[in-house]
Amino acid sequence: MKVPAMIAAELRRLTASKMGVIALIALVCVPILYGGLYLWANQDPYAKFPEVPVALVVDDQGAPEPTTGTDAPTGETVNYGEDVADNLIEGNAFDWQRMSVDEAADALRQGTVDFTVTIPADFSAALTSAAGDDPHQARIELETNDANNYLASSMGTQAVEKIRSSVAQTVGTQAAERLLTGLSDVRDKLIEATDGATQLTDGANTASSGSTTLADGTAQLAAGTAQLAEGANTLASGAQQVSDGNRQLADIADRAGSVVQQATDALPQVRTDISSVLTERGLTPEQIDEVLATLDPLASRLQDGNATVQSAVGKVDQLADGAAAVASGASQLASGAGTVAAGAASANDGAAQLRDGLGTLASGTAELRDGLSNGVDAIPASTPELRSQQADTIADPVKVSSDKVASAEDYGAGLAPFFAALSAWIGIYALFLIVKPISRRAVTALHSPIRVTLAGWLTPAMLGAVQMLGLMGILAITLGFTFDNPIGTLGVMIVASATFAAIILALNVWLGSVGQFVGLVLMVLQLVTAGGTFPWQTLPAPLAALHHVLPLGYVVDAMRQLMYGGDLARAGWDLAVLGMWLVGALTLAAIGVTRMTHRRTLRDLQPSLIG
Repeated sequence: MKVPAMIAAELRRLTASKMGVIALIALVCVPILYGGLYLWANQDPYAKFPEVPVALVVDDQGAPEPTTGTDAPTGETVNYGEDVADNLIEGNAFDWQRMSVDEAADALRQGTVDFTVTIPADFSAALTSAAGDDPHQARIELETNDANNYLASSMGTQAVEKIRSSVAQTVGTQAAERLLTGLSDVRDKLIEATDGATQLTDGANTASSGSTTLADGTAQLAAGTAQLAEGANTLASGAQQVSDGNRQLADIADRAGSVVQQATDALPQVRTDISSVLTERGLTPEQIDEVLATLDPLASRLQDGNATVQSAVGKVDQLADGAAAVASGASQLASGAGTVAAGAASANDGAAQLRDGLGTLASGTAELRDGLSNGVDAIPASTPELRSQQADTIADPVKVSSDKVASAEDYGAGLAPFFAALSAWIGIYALFLIVKPISRRAVTALHSPIRVTLAGWLTPAMLGAVQMLGLMGILAITLGFTFDNPIGTLGVMIVASATFAAIILALNVWLGSVGQFVGLVLMVLQLVTAGGTFPWQTLPAPLAALHHVLPLGYVVDAMRQLMYGGDLARAGWDLAVLGMWLVGALTLAAIGVTRMTHRRTLRDLQPSLIG
């Protein structure tokens, strides 16, 4: 009996009754229904997020508006909480429902919302606190209820993180813009300070030059006043000597004047005495008068001499007094000249210090001017537009540039390779519930084990191909998934179905109904090790090892490469592995059929529990 005849006989058996046909059609549709319905339900769940109810509680009381640059406070307030609420509602990421605290708590407990987001009363105050003396972080409170839906909690966490990132970017942009505006104001003030420092430097240089001239002058003054003091001291010494000599002369003149004055004052008495003596001598009055007349010229000359002497004495006294005054003045001059000389020396020292100080000041103001100029150069000039761009960059410095070597169009397309591969296994597994693994009639007739094996494999393989064609139609037409290589994808699905048919055939040949159960166990193992949802690297080590052995993971990988436009070489290696599984399973099944044709046991004659 040839292979086509054995296949035709099996198909006639399966369609011999209406119930058989219905059962066959139902089992053929199992992978189509499983894969199609699951992927339909999960085709684009993110698009349905706007229908997920979420409670939004806004208790923010607002805060004074932060100032920009050197501006004075405006007295206005900001309310970032209301801004966030408005943006969330407008964004329509979820079905945001504004509630009070109590209403939100009741709704979360009763399951009418999946999670709650609360913006507390000090939200704006915290966001603006960085400019004060008590900076602290703002809070956004997330409350979830895993009894409602665990994934809702995960979505809430991601949503709050996006809110936090958005608010941080907004506030960071405003803070950075205030900082940049302040720096711009500082730069303007630095320019003014630089101009002032330049003028100060010029003035200091002029003052330093003047102080040098002053120091030179005071040095000359000090030298001159020192000479003057020395001369004044010499003059005072000489004047004192002259005064002493004049005083001695005046004393002599005074004594001489006194003698002459006494002589002059004695003339009348002398006249009287002479007259008396002459009278005693017996001279007549006429003789006496004649004698006295002879003496009168002498008296007259004596009086004139006395007058001259007294005048000379007065002049000598005046000369002595003048010399004493000159000596006193010279002494005062010498003292004053000494004081002036000391003052001039002190002034010279002060002028020298002033010169050195002004030189240091000139150098310091030049350093100040250069430092301010460097400060101006260190702060780049900006415009309001540039500062706005800079603030945006500071608040959000990293932009993610996303590029995909191969891409799935949506969540459902991302899951399609895994569930299509799993559907292929489920479909083959279901077919073997009614398809006989081998023709016992052919085995009894000792037909060729290879033919018997091929016939037992080709029947479910062809029905599996029909399953994969139907599933491909659902994915491409009904669900609208796009395929970079649709023919190649369909080919992988058919090869996978054929490989799974060979594996389950071998299990049934060797283990009978137990083999069918082992097929179920294998499906479970591959379900968790294929890496269809999370990366296989996240698996525990024993399961990760199975990922590299069991065929379902290779089917998933090959479909991804062909469906998304990935690496064809990888898909080729995956198909090679499936080919090894296919050949190995058929070889094992053929060996089992050969054993059955040469050695029958009571177990072989007993009807199978399944199929």
